[in-house]
This record gives sequence, C-alpha cells and structure tokens, in this order.
Amino acid sequence: MKRNLSELQSEHRRLARTLAGIGFVSQGSVFARAEGAPGSRYQWTWKDSRQKTTSLTLSAEQFAWLRKAIANQRRADRILEKMRRLSKRIVVEYLPAPARRKSLSIKPLHLN
Repeated sequence: MKRNLSELQSEHRRLARTLAGIGFVSQGSVFARAEGAPGSRYQWTWKDSRQKTTSLTLSAEQFAWLRKAIANQRRADRILEKMRRLSKRIVVEYLPAPARRKSLSIKPLHLN
C-alpha cells in the first residue's frame, strides 16, 4: 500500500521528535566480568578514528551510564535508518524526476 506524502512527512516528524529526546549517546560496548574474575570488573571498548580498538576500565557508575548511552546510540541508529528510508521514498515517489529512457526501479533503493 502506497502511503501519501503527508503520512510520510508526519512519520518523519514523529521520528525526529523521538530522536530529539533520546539523551546521551556513545559508541562501543561495555561488559561486566564475573565477580572474582581476574582483571577489571567493568570494561568499555570502542573503535577510534583509525578503526583501532580501544579499551578502558570503568567504575560501576560509569558502566551503568555508558550502558544506557550505548543503548541510546543503537536506538538513534535505528531511527536514523527509518528517516533515511522515508527520505528516499519521498524523493523517488513525490518529487519531480528527469525524463528517463528506462523506468526507475525501486529495488536498488531498498524501498520495498
């Protein structure tokens, strides 16, 4: 079922409002080792700008804060992907396009 332009725009605005209220974000992963295990109890790892894995020991408070921030980052990523798909759909289906020799296939745009 093809949605009309106003429905797509409303969905985009709703996603933008959700994204605006998402809170702190962070990339990477955090994990807690079993109590009594050797080494630091809480650990945070992430890729730096050179794509090199970096790791940092955390306190329990830092661990809890980062766990929430990383969950927020993943949620933001999902919301942004939905917003990108909506934007593609609007461009392809509702904005004037140039004349084409062959009809435009939506399949490469992954809008199905």
